[in-house]
Amino acid sequence: MRNKVVSAITVLLFITHAINIHAQTEIPLYNGAVPGSENWNWEEKQIKADIGNIVMDVSHPSLTAFIPANPNGTAVIIAPGGAFHVLAFDLEGTEVAKRLNALGITAFVLKYRVVHNDPAHPENSIGTLMSTKNFKKLDSLNAPVVPLAMQDGLTAVKYVRQHATDYKIDPNKIGFMGFSAGGTVTMSVIYNATDESRPNFVAPIYAYEGAIIGSTVPSAKTPIFICAASDDDLGLATHSVHIYLKWLAANQPAELHMYEQGKHGFGTKTQGLPVDSWMDRFTDWLAMHGLVKK
Repeated sequence: MRNKVVSAITVLLFITHAINIHAQTEIPLYNGAVPGSENWNWEEKQIKADIGNIVMDVSHPSLTAFIPANPNGTAVIIAPGGAFHVLAFDLEGTEVAKRLNALGITAFVLKYRVVHNDPAHPENSIGTLMSTKNFKKLDSLNAPVVPLAMQDGLTAVKYVRQHATDYKIDPNKIGFMGFSAGGTVTMSVIYNATDESRPNFVAPIYAYEGAIIGSTVPSAKTPIFICAASDDDLGLATHSVHIYLKWLAANQPAELHMYEQGKHGFGTKTQGLPVDSWMDRFTDWLAMHGLVKK
């Protein structure tokens, strides 16, 4: 009887431990008022869409930690896209984090500040702006927010590096990847980082170059993985090429994957196209740089 009780307790402890390992923890990036948006008083919203959860009205930036069962020492911060108005939190965030967890990578999905969705001004909603292709107005509305989103990205890197031991992370193996607007954040972070806030590698995925802050490639070795589709329906394919050529000119390690088809926002979608396997190519690249084992 005693052996059965001990065995039951052992199983319970194992289950509890497994739950704790895979628990997702949301970590505020700032204590108290958030610098630069102290007067933002709107509540964060989430809506369900065919691509998963969409997050709006982020006023309190955070990281959601996805911790693998056996961390391999590498970490990646993930910035979802959404034209700085929303965040495609699942398609370009949590689903990516889960795939990275399967490789032993500790992943952090970043909720960065975005433009307020004001019901009094439906003409400024992301749906209206995209359907009318009013990209000039979109850029104008986004302009005050992009520096705040960049600051959230820099703060996220500092947090992960400062807590590397807690998460069993090598502080020299911290990456930053982002999709679309999140790619803009990714590149703004790497162009404006200090030693404390600089990612060790970056992965802009169909990034929007027009709103990137800064342009100086870091002197420290910073491998870059770039991915996009030639038929990007927002016309952003060349943006990825420009970033690649900039890295190449700086004699930095650079890899570019430009798929013929996939359009904008392919993320973790399954489209029955070669682009569906882009994360396998990312895994190959991570392995080449000693960031995962295959």
